Amino acid sequence: MTTSQKAKIVQYLNEAHATEVALVRVLQEQIALTPRGSYRSALETHLRETRDHADRVAQRRDELQGGGDAIGTIVGFAQDAVGQALALAKTPIDLLRGSGGEEKVLKNAKDAYASEALEIATYISLEELARALGDEQTAELAAAIRGDEEAMLERIQSQLPDLTKAVVDAVIKGRGSYDAAQTGVADAAGDAVEETKKTARSAADSAKRSARQARRVPGVAQAEGAAKGAVASEEDLAIPGYDSLSTDEIVEKLAHLSQVELAKIDVYERKEIGRKAVLDRISSLRGDEPWPGYDEAKVQEIVERLRDADDELAGRVREYERAHKARATVLRSAERERSHA
Repeated sequence: MTTSQKAKIVQYLNEAHATEVALVRVLQEQIALTPRGSYRSALETHLRETRDHADRVAQRRDELQGGGDAIGTIVGFAQDAVGQALALAKTPIDLLRGSGGEEKVLKNAKDAYASEALEIATYISLEELARALGDEQTAELAAAIRGDEEAMLERIQSQLPDLTKAVVDAVIKGRGSYDAAQTGVADAAGDAVEETKKTARSAADSAKRSARQARRVPGVAQAEGAAKGAVASEEDLAIPGYDSLSTDEIVEKLAHLSQVELAKIDVYERKEIGRKAVLDRISSLRGDEPWPGYDEAKVQEIVERLRDADDELAGRVREYERAHKARATVLRSAERERSHA
């Protein structure tokens, strides 16, 4: 396969992975609201399958990227984050929908049915794309996962008549069968909150590690900053209280920021305020680091790198450092190495 063909398959794998990650969160919440029985058992089984699907898709995506597609990695994290956010935002609606427990379970089942149909469509597309481009391994993976999704779709469909009958009995005949005590919703909700926190911390740590590694590829830092700036709020910026600061106050603080942070503020400023003095100052500061990952490096790491630097690299460090953080230790090392070169 060509590089562009691999990139297209990775794009579809990212979409499939984001769908699986979001579905894990939704299934957890639906299980918490569903009484023990055949339908809840089916949901629990599919939750395990969904986690497995997400792992297998991620593994194949990483194999195709070979650890070298930094932009693809960032896009993948962004898609996963959006999927998680949508799933978490939907949870309060699930808890409130319907006039009773029976109706909540039925409406959740209808949502699950629609989600399975979307997943099936996602894997049909991935399978056909992979086969057309000669990637049989990805095609077989998509076909296998699609089989699991189709089986779950049939299980949900078989449950819909009974779930609807339960609504009729409760609403029309006054014979409710929903027992919240049988769902463990309170315990599950508490567990879900704690699990969400742990998952968020783990995902954040993993994303930071991957992002730091990705920034060692030329051009990625600015691309990452621009992507973050497009969706950033004031609280996401590296300058606290950004919107309340004057132009001069912001300009004074810009030199200390990394290329990622500068790119993020550049996009935010253009979409929100558009002050020329701020944008001009950012433009003067943006540019290539002395080496990819420089902004992420500690002072001691830079000093050690400078020990083996030639005159050209020491000069780049000196000019970049003077324009940005102006750390005395780094500047002294750059001057010393340049004079020794």
